[in-house]
Amino acid sequence: MFDPKTLARLAQARNLWLATVRPNQTPHLVPIWFVWHAEKAYLCTGQQSVKARNIAANPHVVFALEDGNDPLIIQADAKILQTPPSAIIQEFSAKYNWNITADSTYDIVIELLPRRIVR
Repeated sequence: MFDPKTLARLAQARNLWLATVRPNQTPHLVPIWFVWHAEKAYLCTGQQSVKARNIAANPHVVFALEDGNDPLIIQADAKILQTPPSAIIQEFSAKYNWNITADSTYDIVIELLPRRIVR
């Protein structure tokens, strides 16, 4: 699904913009740190955050990288993980010097499985 240039961008970008849908059908858009691993994006957040509550009700999301001059927009299915995989813990540590398991504010990991690239 992804060419080498796109994979490099996903691995190197620090933030993505995540769009979810509230129960009243209005959009919610936020920038957030993420890691890219095994052709999926992972982000760490609080279980009571708006994005987590939205995803629990509707797992269909869209995310995009920050660079508006070279857009990369991806439709995905989101899945809430109560226990982060060890590879994802390591990826966050390497990329951001952040131990996500030691930060009680962020108690879940969300996995984003790409379904379609929108250009």
